[in-house]
Amino acid sequence: MQDISITKPTFKKTEAEWFNYHRTIREIKLLEDAIMHPYDEEQNDPAVVKGATSVRDVGSPTEITALRLTRHKQLNYLREIASAIETVYNELPADHKRLVHVRYWARESYKWDEIAKKCNVSRRQAFNWRDAIIHATIEVLGWR
Repeated sequence: MQDISITKPTFKKTEAEWFNYHRTIREIKLLEDAIMHPYDEEQNDPAVVKGATSVRDVGSPTEITALRLTRHKQLNYLREIASAIETVYNELPADHKRLVHVRYWARESYKWDEIAKKCNVSRRQAFNWRDAIIHATIEVLGWR
């Protein structure tokens, strides 16, 4: 791992992405579904009146294309984050994976003393593992 200077906001943002990993996966699936089946929503939407112009039909073709590109950019961004987290997670040793599950993916929120106890390590070691996981994720993402 390179010795790069990581800003505090980048660290916090990356850690937030670990907390929100499962939500990101759900958002990816929803976006993919919306892109694959753009008109299914309108057929089931009671607010859309038959014969009325669709929201998607409003504007010029350039505007419509811009909206679709925006969606794809968001989808690509979410995929990049999910892929980075999966890459780092898959390369972690089992004890580090345990920390990920307890710290980021558990339904309950634990304090660091509880996290360390569940992982059978000291509090300082749990912090060191967390830092290594976040730094590896930042490196994979190419953030600074």
